[in-house]
Amino acid sequence: MSHLGGKTVPELGRDFDKLADQLRDSLCYDDNKPDFRELDLGSPVSPLRTRQQGLTTTTTTTTTTSSSSSSSRSVTGRNSSNATARRSESGPNNHSGELSGSSETSPTASTGNMKPGQIRSKSNTAATHPLIYSGQSAVNSPPLNVLPTGNICPSGKVIKTGMSMNRSSRTDVLGSGSGNYGHGSIMRGGGVGTGPITAFKSGAFEPSNTSGNRGNASDLMRKAMGNSEPEEVKRVANEMYKKGQFLEALSLYDKAIALSPANAAYRSNRAAALTALGRVGEAVKECEEAVRLDPNYGRAHQRLASLLLRVGHVENARMHLCFPGQPPDPTELQKLQAVERHLSKCTDARRIRDWRSALREADAAIAAGADFSPQLFMCRVEALLKLHQLDDAESSLSVVPKLEQCTNSSQIKFFGMLAEAYLFFVQAQMEMALGRFDNAVTAAEKAGQVDPRNVEVSVLLSNVRLVARARARGNDLFKSERFTEACSAYGDGLRLDPSNSVLYCNRAACWFKLGRWESSVEDCDQALSIQPNYIKALLRRAASNSKLERWAEAVQDYEVLRRELPDDNDCAESLFHAQVALKKSRGEEVYNMKFGGEVEEVSSLEQFRAAISLPGISVVHFKMASNLQCKQISPFVDALCGRYPSINFLKVDINESPAIANAENVRIIPTFKIYKNGSRVKELVCPTREMLEHSVRHYSF
Repeated sequence: MSHLGGKTVPELGRDFDKLADQLRDSLCYDDNKPDFRELDLGSPVSPLRTRQQGLTTTTTTTTTTSSSSSSSRSVTGRNSSNATARRSESGPNNHSGELSGSSETSPTASTGNMKPGQIRSKSNTAATHPLIYSGQSAVNSPPLNVLPTGNICPSGKVIKTGMSMNRSSRTDVLGSGSGNYGHGSIMRGGGVGTGPITAFKSGAFEPSNTSGNRGNASDLMRKAMGNSEPEEVKRVANEMYKKGQFLEALSLYDKAIALSPANAAYRSNRAAALTALGRVGEAVKECEEAVRLDPNYGRAHQRLASLLLRVGHVENARMHLCFPGQPPDPTELQKLQAVERHLSKCTDARRIRDWRSALREADAAIAAGADFSPQLFMCRVEALLKLHQLDDAESSLSVVPKLEQCTNSSQIKFFGMLAEAYLFFVQAQMEMALGRFDNAVTAAEKAGQVDPRNVEVSVLLSNVRLVARARARGNDLFKSERFTEACSAYGDGLRLDPSNSVLYCNRAACWFKLGRWESSVEDCDQALSIQPNYIKALLRRAASNSKLERWAEAVQDYEVLRRELPDDNDCAESLFHAQVALKKSRGEEVYNMKFGGEVEEVSSLEQFRAAISLPGISVVHFKMASNLQCKQISPFVDALCGRYPSINFLKVDINESPAIANAENVRIIPTFKIYKNGSRVKELVCPTREMLEHSVRHYSF
C-alpha cells in the first residue's frame, strides 16, 4: 500500500489504513535452527503513510465493458487552484472488477494539456456493472454532508458532488482511503448513477440506497461457486475481499478465472488477494500473467511494479512503474529511488568488505520498501557472519522470506551474481560456520550450477570443498589417535577458512590430547571469539584451564556451562571440583566436602550449630511438613542441592525442632537463612524460586 507523501491522513481513515497495511504486509516464515549441544570432549566433530474544502469539480463518466475484458471508462478529476475542472476518459486498458492495489494509477485517466470542458471519448459495447477504483490509500475529506461521487483519483483527490454520471442501476464501488473508502474496500450502491451520494452517518461516508441484507458469507460463497457468470462471481469475490476474507476471495477469483481465462482484471484481483495473504511470489506471477494477457493494462503494470519493488527487483519495478503512456505514481517512484540508492551503497560496501555499512544499507533498503527481498535479508546474514555474530546471523536466516522464482527474474543480479545463486552462496557460508560441511558443499555446488561463470561463486565452491576435505581428514586422523597429524589437517582447513570456529575447536581437542593445554586454550579462545556461546569450546577451555591449575578461569567457564546445561551431572561435578580446588588455592580450609550430597535434616540445636559452623556456605530451609508452600518449594531446594554441590543444604522442621526455630527467631515459613563460616549473611522469607536461586548462586562463588 502506498502513502501520499507530504499529506495528512484524515482522522476518519487512520485506523483502517493501518490495519490494511498490516494485512497486506503480513509475512510467513519458517524456522530451521540447528542444535549446538554436543558435549563429548573426546571427539573434535561438531555439528552445529490535506484536507481541502470548497473546491468543486464537474466530470462526466461513461462506462462501457466488453465481453472479454469487462473494460470500463473511469474518469478522474483533479482539484486545481481556481477550482476549474479538467476532464478525461480512460482508455481500453481500464478493467471492470479491478481491485485497487498499492500505489496504482490509471494510465489513461490523465488530463494532459486539455482545456476545461474538453472530453476524449471512444465508443465501445453496452454498459454493464462497472467498478470504480482508486490507486491511492487516502482521499481528501469533502465538506460536511457532502459525499464524493464517481472515481477516487490515483492522485488521492476526489471528484466531488455536482458531477453528471451515466451508470447502471447497480454499482460496485471500490474505494480507497478513509471511512467506507478503505483500501481495497468494495461498497454496493443501488441508487441511480446520475445522482450524488448524500448520506452521512456517524462520521463515516456511506453510499445512498444501500442494498439490503444479502445473506451471510457462506451463503454468498455457495451461490457464487455455483454461478456460471464470471462477473457475478467476481462481485462476490470483491465482497469477500472487502470483509478481509482473503482465502474465500481467492477461491472465487479462481472460479472467475476458470470461467473467463482471458480476463486480465481477474488475474490482477487475484494478485491483490494473494498479496493480502502474504503470498507475494504468487502475486507477482499473477500480475505478470495479467500483463501478458493485456500488455496495455496499466493498473496491472502499477501493481506489478509495487510487488517487484517489495522483492527487490528494482530494474523490473522501474520498467513497469514508468510504463509508457502513464505517469509513475510519485510515492512509489520515491520508494523505488530510495531502495535503489540504498542497494547501490550496500553493493559498494560489500565490494570493499565494509560489512557494518553493508548491514546498515541492507536494513535501510528493506525499510524503504524492499521488505520481501530474500537477497537483502541474506545480505544481512552474510554481513553478520563476517562480523562474527553467528547467533544473530542464524536468527536472521530463520526470517528470510520464502519466495519462489518469478517468471522474469532468472537473470536478475545481486552483487554481481545471479539472484538465486546469491542465496545458495550465503547459505553455503552459513553451513560452514555451523560445522555442517557436507551441507555447505551442496549449497555451494547449487550456487555454481545457477551461476557457473561468477568468479566469487567459483572461489567459494573450491574453498568449501577443500575445507570439507581437510576437516574429514582431521577427523579420521583424530579417531586413529594420530593427533599431531590431525592438528596439521585442521590447520590446512583454517588457512582456507580462518574464521571457522569448528576447526579451531577441533584442533583444540588435538592439543589437549597432546598435553599442550596452553595451545588448546588459545584455539578455544579463537573459537569463542567467533561464536561466544559455543558449548564444546567452553568445555574444552575449562578442562584445559583445570589442567593448567587456572581454577578461577575454569570455575568461570563451568559456571556458564551450568547455566546452559542445568541437567548435566558431569558439568556439575567438574564445577564442584574446580570450586574446591579454587578454595584450596586461596588457602581456605576445606574438609568433609563431597559432590552430590542431599539436603541434610537437622533436629537438634547442637547439630544445627555444628553444621552451620563448617567452612563455606550453608543454606538452611526452615519448614513445616503440613505447610503447602513448603511442600511446593522443597523439590526445588533438592534441585538446588544438586546444582550447587559446593554448598551445604540443611532443612529444619520447626514443629519437630522448636528450639532451633526459637534460637533463630523463625516466625514465618518457609524461611531460608544463609550462613558463611557460622555467621548469618542472608535471610529470605517466603522467597520466589528465582530469588532463592539468585542468592544461592551469589554466595556460592
